[in-house]
Amino acid sequence: MKYILIIGDGMADNAVEALGGKTPLQAAKKPSIDALAARGEVGNVKNVPEGMPAGSDTAILSIFGCDPRTYFTGRAPMEAAASGIRLQPGDVAYRCNMVCYEDGSMPFEEKRILSHSAGSIEGEESIALVKSLWQEPCFAKAAEKAGMRIYPDPSFRHIAVQSGADVAGIRLIPPHDHLGETIGALLPSGCENAAVLKDLMRLAHEILDHHPMNEARRAAGKMPANGIWFWAEGTAVELPNFPEKYDKKGGVISAVPLCHGIAALTGLNVIRVEGATGELETNYEGKVDAAVRCLKNGADFVAIHVEAPDECTHNGDLSGKLQAIEWLDSRVTAPLLQKLQAAGVTEYRLLMLSDHKTLMATRGHDGDPVPYLLYDSRRDSGFGGVYDEPTGMAGRSVAAGTALMDMLFERE
Repeated sequence: MKYILIIGDGMADNAVEALGGKTPLQAAKKPSIDALAARGEVGNVKNVPEGMPAGSDTAILSIFGCDPRTYFTGRAPMEAAASGIRLQPGDVAYRCNMVCYEDGSMPFEEKRILSHSAGSIEGEESIALVKSLWQEPCFAKAAEKAGMRIYPDPSFRHIAVQSGADVAGIRLIPPHDHLGETIGALLPSGCENAAVLKDLMRLAHEILDHHPMNEARRAAGKMPANGIWFWAEGTAVELPNFPEKYDKKGGVISAVPLCHGIAALTGLNVIRVEGATGELETNYEGKVDAAVRCLKNGADFVAIHVEAPDECTHNGDLSGKLQAIEWLDSRVTAPLLQKLQAAGVTEYRLLMLSDHKTLMATRGHDGDPVPYLLYDSRRDSGFGGVYDEPTGMAGRSVAAGTALMDMLFERE
C-alpha cells in the first residue's frame, strides 16, 4: 500500500463576486480531482488552531501530525533547517523577504508595500541583490553590529539569523497579509530589538531603491526589489520523527523551504525538483516524476506541495489561481494516477487538501476549515460528490489537522 499527500497551498477560498458567487475551487475545471471525490470522501478540517496565526507554517505542521501549539516556535527556524542551517543557543532566525515598496519621495514609514515577493523576483537575481546589500560597507557595518547574517535562497525567501537577540514581545507582521497598505504601523515593534530590525529595513531601502539592478527592473517594466522585510521569527525547533511515529518512510516534494524544513526535521527525505519555482510557472511534470520514483524506490509515503494557488492569490491574480487549480488537476493529479498505474501501483490512498484558505478578497490567509479529499483505490464509496468548499462543509468535520495522517494511514 502506498500513501500520497497533495497540498494545493491556499487554493481554498470564499465566494468570489467575479466568479458569480462561486469559489475558485467551484469554478475551476478539475475532472480528475472530482472523479476521485466521487469515489472517495470529502469533508472539512481545521488545520490552524484557534488563536494561532493562519499560515502554511502552522497549517502544514498540523497536516504532518505536529501540533503547532506544542511545536511551533516560528516559521523561519523550519525554513533554516531546509538549508542545513543549525541555530545556536541565543540565535533567532527570521524570514528576510525581498519586497517592493512604492516609489516616491515620502518618508519610509508612509510608503505602501506593493509586493511581498518583489514581483516574484527570479532566484539568482534575488541572491545577487541581497548579497550586494550585505556587502555594501554601510549596511555590512550595521548588520555586524546587530549580529545579523544572511543565508540567501534562490527565491525571494532569504533567511537571516541574529545572534544574541532578545525577541520577547516583538511584533513582526507577514508582508503578504498587508499588500497595498502603508507600512508605518506594520514595521517591527514591541521591544528594543525591533528598533534594530526597523533601522536595518530602512537602511536597506535607501541602498536598494536606486541600485542598478532595480533601475534595470523598472526599465523592463518589473517591480523593483527595493526593500527587505523581516518576519516569521523563531528559535531552534525539534519535531517528532515521522517514520517512527507512523511507521512510514517517504519524502516531500516542494519548491518552498518551509516544506523541506518540516521534512528534514521529521526525518522524511527532502526531494528537490529542478525547475520547481513556487510560482504558477513551475515544473509540475518533474514533481510527478519525482513522486513516482520515490514510491517505486521503496517509500511508503510521498507528499507533493504546490505553492502556485497561494502566490497567485497574494498577487491578486484570480485567473492565475484558477489556472493553478486546473493545472493541479491536469498536470499533477491526472498524470500521477496514470503513472502509478503504469508502474504497477494499484493500491494506494490519497489525501488532497488546501493547507489554509487564501482569500481573493483580502489577498491574505484565513484559518477557517478547508475541504479535504480522501480516496482509496481499493474501493468506491459511492459518494458521487465533487471537491470544493460547500461539499466539504456538508461532510465530515475534522477538528484538528493533526488527525489527518492517522486518517490517511487508516490508524483511526
